[in-house]
Amino acid sequence: MSHMHDAKRPLTKLAGPYGHPLHPMLIPIPIGAWVLSLVFDVVSRVGPDPAQMARGAWWLIGLGVLGALAAAALGFLDLMAVPTGTRVFRIGLLHAGANLTATALFVVGFLLRRGHLDDGGVPLPLIGLSVLAVLVLGAGGFLGGELAYRYGVRVADEDTQAEGYRTPDRSAAPR
Repeated sequence: MSHMHDAKRPLTKLAGPYGHPLHPMLIPIPIGAWVLSLVFDVVSRVGPDPAQMARGAWWLIGLGVLGALAAAALGFLDLMAVPTGTRVFRIGLLHAGANLTATALFVVGFLLRRGHLDDGGVPLPLIGLSVLAVLVLGAGGFLGGELAYRYGVRVADEDTQAEGYRTPDRSAAPR
C-alpha cells in the first residue's frame, strides 16, 4: 500500500476509526467558544452588564483552551500518520503551529483577565489580543480545511471515495 493510503489510516484507535477522525469533531469547541468570547468582549464594552460579559468571555476562553488541547492531541496523532517531507506534512505543521499560536494567545488573554473580571468592560488591548488570536485561528482553520477537503488527510482513500460517485450500473456518475 502506498504512503498516501497509509496516511489516511489511523495511527491508533484513539485517533478515531478509518474515515472518521476524531480531531475534526472536536474543533468546533474551541472555535465556537473563542469566537463567542470575542462577541462577549465587544458586548462588554457596549452592553448593559459589562462585568457579566467579561466573566462570560473569560469562561469561554478557558473552555476553548481545554477543547483546543484535546483537539491538538488528536491532531498530533493524525499528523504522525502523514509521511514527512510531503506537502501535506508541511501544511500539517503550519496548521498545528497556527492553532497552537492562537491557543497560546488565548491563554495569555485568559491569564491577564483573571484579576479584572469585575472591573467593567474588557480593556481594548485584550480585545485586540482576542482579535489577533481569532485571525490566527482562522488561518490555521483554513490550512486544516486544505488538509481534510483538498488532500483528504484521514479521510477515505480515493478508491473508497470513488465508490460514492458510481451510479447503480457501476459506471462513473455523469459530470
